[in-house]
Amino acid sequence: MQSVTIDGNQAGQRLDKFLRRYLPSAGTGFLYKMLRKKNITLNGKKAEGSELLRQGDEVRFFFSEETFQKFAERDGACEGGTRRAAGAEEYRRAYRELAGIGVVYEDAHVLILDKPAGILTQKAAREDLSLNEWLIGYLLDGAPDLADELKSFRPSVCNRLDRNTSGLVLCGKTLPGLRFLSQCIRERSVRKFYRTICVGALSQPALVKGYLKKDSASNTVRICENGEGDYIETAYRPLCTAGNYTLLEVELITGKPHQIRAHLASAGYPLIGDRKYGDRAANRQIQERYGLEHQLLRACRVEFPKTQDAAGAALGGQSIQAPPSEQFERIQKGLGLS
Repeated sequence: MQSVTIDGNQAGQRLDKFLRRYLPSAGTGFLYKMLRKKNITLNGKKAEGSELLRQGDEVRFFFSEETFQKFAERDGACEGGTRRAAGAEEYRRAYRELAGIGVVYEDAHVLILDKPAGILTQKAAREDLSLNEWLIGYLLDGAPDLADELKSFRPSVCNRLDRNTSGLVLCGKTLPGLRFLSQCIRERSVRKFYRTICVGALSQPALVKGYLKKDSASNTVRICENGEGDYIETAYRPLCTAGNYTLLEVELITGKPHQIRAHLASAGYPLIGDRKYGDRAANRQIQERYGLEHQLLRACRVEFPKTQDAAGAALGGQSIQAPPSEQFERIQKGLGLS
């Protein structure tokens, strides 16, 4: 017999969802059969699987050791390798090998990271190392015992940035932290601001609206005005103009892939360095002068709402700002956008 006492990261979820995470190689039908036969119990009683777990609950498994280990191992999952130990090593390798990631904010529930350009937020392929693996490797480095908890709960990033967009990424260290951040993003109560340099002289702030349609085959999007695609809103404010370039602060009001890049390009003000939506002549000039190989876009600030949520108490009402990147500062200064 094996038993698990539910902790804070496992509480609040349905029993069947917990079981699928805890025994990832066991089929759903098998788990429900074990519940019906009382080979899996909750607090010593028969359970249906729909019960919401509370901290301190005890889940018991009346399996042989061999059966339990077989179902507890991950069978080639993309995230985590083939076994739990291999997964922990992958996270530690990401922490060792992915350079330049900074910790901007941390409390008991939430971590905010500064992602450099060139690093994926989450895996695109099984062999990738991403910020998500780095996050868990960072936490393992400070608390090696966390490896045992990864069977039923994994800390995770909550928002994505394009590979070549740098800046702030919100991460949940605990289940309450993930829920708080997910709710803020879903309700758009957390405000997200970006810095960029665009081609063209802008002097007035604006709120631009439209519709965004994705072309999966080319991994591009286009802006429509006829209601085709997803509704989007992007606000921008010029901070400084020099020649034919403008330093902008952009607020992402809706969050869709490539939204800032495509929306500004459709308005006639493409981001410098943007090879998908940008101005080729301007990009070539900027590349020759500064070596810029990708869009210059940085998630620079997030503003959190006041909240009664215990997991967000430390962040409520705060504005978290990313330090400026060396590359952005160098190009900004070189273009006279001080």
